[in-house]
Amino acid sequence: MATEILLVMLAAIGLAIFAERFKLQPPLLLVAVGLGLSFVPGIEPPALEPETILAIVVPPLLYSAALDFSFFSFVKRIAAILNLSVALVFASAAAVAFAAVALMPALPLAVAFILGAALAPPDAVSAVAIGRELGLPSRLMTILKGESLVNDAAALALFGVATAWALSGAEHPGSVTLAFLYAAIVGALVGMLIGRIVDRIRRRLEDPSLVTTLSVLVPFSAYALAERVHASGVVAVVFAGFTLSHRAADLGFAGRIQEREVWGVVDKLLETFAFAYMGLQLRSLMLEAQADGYALRQLAGIAIALLVVVIGVRVVWIVASELLARVRRRWSPRAQPLSWAEDAVLGWSGMRGVVTLAAAAATPVHTWAGEPLAGRSAIVLLAYVVAVGTLLLHGLTLPLLVRRLKLPPDDAEALHGQKKHAKSVMHGAARATLTGLSHEQFSAAELALAEKLMNRQAAAVQAAQELAGEGGSPTVPRLRLLTIGRAVLAAQRQALIAERDAQRLDDEVLRELLEGLDLEQALLAQKAQHLA
Repeated sequence: MATEILLVMLAAIGLAIFAERFKLQPPLLLVAVGLGLSFVPGIEPPALEPETILAIVVPPLLYSAALDFSFFSFVKRIAAILNLSVALVFASAAAVAFAAVALMPALPLAVAFILGAALAPPDAVSAVAIGRELGLPSRLMTILKGESLVNDAAALALFGVATAWALSGAEHPGSVTLAFLYAAIVGALVGMLIGRIVDRIRRRLEDPSLVTTLSVLVPFSAYALAERVHASGVVAVVFAGFTLSHRAADLGFAGRIQEREVWGVVDKLLETFAFAYMGLQLRSLMLEAQADGYALRQLAGIAIALLVVVIGVRVVWIVASELLARVRRRWSPRAQPLSWAEDAVLGWSGMRGVVTLAAAAATPVHTWAGEPLAGRSAIVLLAYVVAVGTLLLHGLTLPLLVRRLKLPPDDAEALHGQKKHAKSVMHGAARATLTGLSHEQFSAAELALAEKLMNRQAAAVQAAQELAGEGGSPTVPRLRLLTIGRAVLAAQRQALIAERDAQRLDDEVLRELLEGLDLEQALLAQKAQHLA
């Protein structure tokens, strides 16, 4: 098993490199090649337990996406995100369930709701990966990311209720609303609690390797603890990521740099594996359904019908939501609905992925009475075909749609204004730091030269060389100027964080500027160590 998984990952990475080189979409190429290889004699795909996918593969992908997501942007678009990630999930699940029963009268309604819950949530991995490749506008990506991060909670909570309903044989499913509220609220509290605890611990760590190790453990810990108390593990992972992302600016520069690099590697490994794994499962699922007496041609027709239902419900829901938003805008000018072009792209971005496959595969084989669960192999295959169908259909046509619609680019003027404001804040913090430094510790000439170099944005190395050229030991002046540089960078970081906390600066802009400050601090630390 371990050897097969390793081979799949190596082959997937090779395909991803090939796709990027020839400007193809890696997720689509990985799924397509996996589909073809699943029918090659002698190739047996790795058979992972569904719990392994949900507990090992999904949490780090969601956590990494949450780390890159702005919590303020999430709050700003909370109405649109909850509309898609909660209300639309329930509507999609119900539509799929009733359509499946209409197409397969022998299928119990409870089992049909298992299929509906599995197919309801668009996948975070798919949406982010393909949206990033297409370069979608930031506010559209904000809604897609937010929806994908939250909708798994609603879908998996509904999946749990539907599963219990099917296994018990009861006539009614019980309180879906209460189950969802408990899963979401308790999961969020668990995630924030773990985020707070980890943040307190990592502030006391000086070794960046320990900081990164702690970060890697967070998604698994949050997921496991939430699931232990029967809450939503995915919500816990997302809110742990939100909490730690918001407080990451207070970390040491070395820890932040290493953490960014590590999660970049983890993202690539798991994303490529997830898409390749999806493609490789087709043949085994077909054989399982055939063994249970299902006709593949009939299931193929049902899958196409359900694919139309899944896509149609999303498009109709988004159009209806947009009409309501435009009516509401007449009464509340502050409401800013998306353009029709952006809504079209949003409606055509409902790719399903590894979460759908894992949830469907997690359907129990037997009821609590010990009898085989009717229709299990059929709904697992249907979920798989619809998920792959949405991924290929949307993924292949989205680039054309985006080009034809000519989406408006990000608000460059607003972004430029934020960056200009941020640089003004940084300049003010640097000047205040230089003014406040004691003349007893540094000479007037040193402070004047530091300010002169800061004003023309010279590099620290050049500043040290110019200061050393004024006489005396070249080592001591350089160390002293490096000390001034560290003080200035620390002040700039705190000033930017304060602007972010006052909501005058977006998290995305803050991260971009902090990356530059981190690199400058790393350079200063390297020079100081060399001169010491």
